[in-house]
Amino acid sequence: MNLAREVRRELTDRIIPFWKRLRDDEHGGYYGYMDFELKVDKEYEKGCILNSRILWFFANAYMTLKDKSLLAEAAHAYSFMRDCCEDKEYGGVFWSVTYDGLPLDTTKHIYNQAFAIYALSSYYAASNDSSALDFAMSLFEKIETIGTDSYGYLESFNRKWELEDNDKLSENGLLADKTMNTLLHVLEAYTELYRVNKDEKVRSALVKILDAFRNQVYNEKTNRLEVFFDEKMNTISDLYSYGHDIEASWLLDRAATVLSDDKIKADTNAYTNKLVAEVYNEALADGAMNNECFKGVVDTTRVWWVQAEAMVGFYNCYEKTGEEKYKDITEQLWDYIKNYIIDKREGSEWFWDLDKDNNPVSRKPIVEPWKCPYHNGRMCMEIIRRCL
Repeated sequence: MNLAREVRRELTDRIIPFWKRLRDDEHGGYYGYMDFELKVDKEYEKGCILNSRILWFFANAYMTLKDKSLLAEAAHAYSFMRDCCEDKEYGGVFWSVTYDGLPLDTTKHIYNQAFAIYALSSYYAASNDSSALDFAMSLFEKIETIGTDSYGYLESFNRKWELEDNDKLSENGLLADKTMNTLLHVLEAYTELYRVNKDEKVRSALVKILDAFRNQVYNEKTNRLEVFFDEKMNTISDLYSYGHDIEASWLLDRAATVLSDDKIKADTNAYTNKLVAEVYNEALADGAMNNECFKGVVDTTRVWWVQAEAMVGFYNCYEKTGEEKYKDITEQLWDYIKNYIIDKREGSEWFWDLDKDNNPVSRKPIVEPWKCPYHNGRMCMEIIRRCL
């Protein structure tokens, strides 16, 4: 199998053309919804996380493939973020706007701000547009001055940056004050921001987040990451999120690498290897990844992003350890994606999820505020980079 060649073809022949076709030249940004029957709702709300992820995707696709049309797509997404997603009065980025760019859900969530930083940093790297870096740094300053307390990162705020319940990032009947998911994507964002600007304040914040993962989020007894926390970072759930653990394994390694600190890198690599080994032992079934385990019950749903992130996480561990089983499972996962997750219908992309019999019974949308080219597009670009 020529893995890099195959995922490159998936990127160039399916994923990129699909998202190009969703460009909204009348109102800006990209259409926010395509149902299971492949019908686009041009008046559906535009999630600012979705737009951030599309901006990140096209910026990185341009840097990977050197196709100038991709930089033009990124510029289109950036204009929409700058003109419509940013709150010019109170600062920060909205949760969503209307199809024609007016504020809709004005929640200011740290998760959302983090994805904007991630996207803006990559767009700066691709375009050298310093306004994007200035925007990213303004969001960084907002998070660090308003979005933290003595225990870590706060999460959900109203438009005026007043703290509110964190219902957007809570699930399984829990209302969590803090989540591993938000912390992970702040880490991801700060990694990219530090990579492009080497700001010492960003570096300091990134070191603290890595320390929090190692000493608060990572459970040494189970070799897993805790998911939901109270305000003091005490865990409140036994949820085991297979996808987030395998995604975190390589994002944590990447953060440590970008910091260029040998001790941090060695310490991080040591426990992320254990994370990957645990996922390998617990989450796989028939060449695919199950979703999660809650109260001892395994959710056997095969979610698109979990399969994509598992490919990167396992291959990253293969690069570190040389253990062939991780390379083998990466290729098995790609076979599973090719055979089942990719939607072969003309004009589609990837199914959201499948049941354990590999059928898309949920009929979830092909595009909506959480379904984007970030996970699968990133997998393709990471595999291309790592396999060449």
